[in-house]
Amino acid sequence: MSIISIAIIAFLLLEIMNVIALYFFPSSKYANSIGIFKAWEKSKNDPDIHNLIKYLVNWVAGTKLIFILLLITILLTVDSQDQYLFGIALVISISTFFWRLFPLIRKMDLEDQIEPKNYSVVLGLMIISVISLFLLATFLSRV
Repeated sequence: MSIISIAIIAFLLLEIMNVIALYFFPSSKYANSIGIFKAWEKSKNDPDIHNLIKYLVNWVAGTKLIFILLLITILLTVDSQDQYLFGIALVISISTFFWRLFPLIRKMDLEDQIEPKNYSVVLGLMIISVISLFLLATFLSRV
């Protein structure tokens, strides 16, 4: 098993935990679920808004599930020598978090809309770690 395969499996496990949290435990404050946002609880007071948020949460979970299944297919069918291309693709796609999502979650964190406080920093560091893992694995798979 190649180092890039190991990195993909580690990422798959993180994403599977996130999908389980989003589908079955959306109020959780673990596994990057929606419960960290104070607006989640507030939305329950307005059924229209809460239904929209639940729809979007399930949409994200479904999209992640598609992504997970594609990564599993890649692991099972693509030669380990060619998996480095998927490492590059993962670095690029995961890095987009810092384009739109990080500025928004950081703003909400600074405006006390997220609990626990400074969650955006922890999430940002976690995503930088995942990106670094894929960069390292991609580099080592080509050496």
